[in-house]
Amino acid sequence: MTDTPRIQVTVAAPPSTVRGAFRDRDRIRHWHGWEFDGGPDGSLDEEIELIYFTDVAADDRVINLNGGDRVELEPVESGTRVTLTRAAPGDDPDWAKYYDDITEGWITFLHQLKFMLERHPADARRTVFLSGTGKTSPLTALDTAELSPGQRYQLELPGETATGQVFYRSQHQLGLTVDGWNDGLLVLSHNPDSGACMAVLSLYEVGESRHAELSKQWNDWWTETVLS
Repeated sequence: MTDTPRIQVTVAAPPSTVRGAFRDRDRIRHWHGWEFDGGPDGSLDEEIELIYFTDVAADDRVINLNGGDRVELEPVESGTRVTLTRAAPGDDPDWAKYYDDITEGWITFLHQLKFMLERHPADARRTVFLSGTGKTSPLTALDTAELSPGQRYQLELPGETATGQVFYRSQHQLGLTVDGWNDGLLVLSHNPDSGACMAVLSLYEVGESRHAELSKQWNDWWTETVLS
């Protein structure tokens, strides 16, 4: 049997609570992915329906998602260990070329799940999402090389001096809490093999004007610094 990627996070919540976050459509919206509506890729609601509720088998501890990815929930002393095991890549070369990107997406999503359940279990989320093939890594542009998990930081983000804590770090990603966003989460990623870059801002209990302000600041910076 070919080994496939396994992604693990430990969430400070009981398995029943974590399972509920995988089985309630509205709660999934507050950690899975980011806001998008319409266009050739459909909408966030359609994506949630496909992945979590179409041809899905679930019990109290295991959720077999659409496409073959498998989620296991294990009670541990500190809460629940969530393990997502990817399905094998398959034989379709057009789909297989996105396999690594989807794996990176699951790393982001599971950490967003952990963040939501531990810090914003009852709050509505808004997002800002940026992506593209960048000439400059956002991780390099924001001078994040020395940051390690659990560390407090101060960084110059687009439009503001930000403080917070390093929430997680993986091979290609960095997650930062941001105090000034009502304890929001910033995820930055860069795949040096493909040049693919991404930023996701998860914002909780922010008004429309603040969301619009952050969206403009980050889109302007992304275009001028990462993509140019």
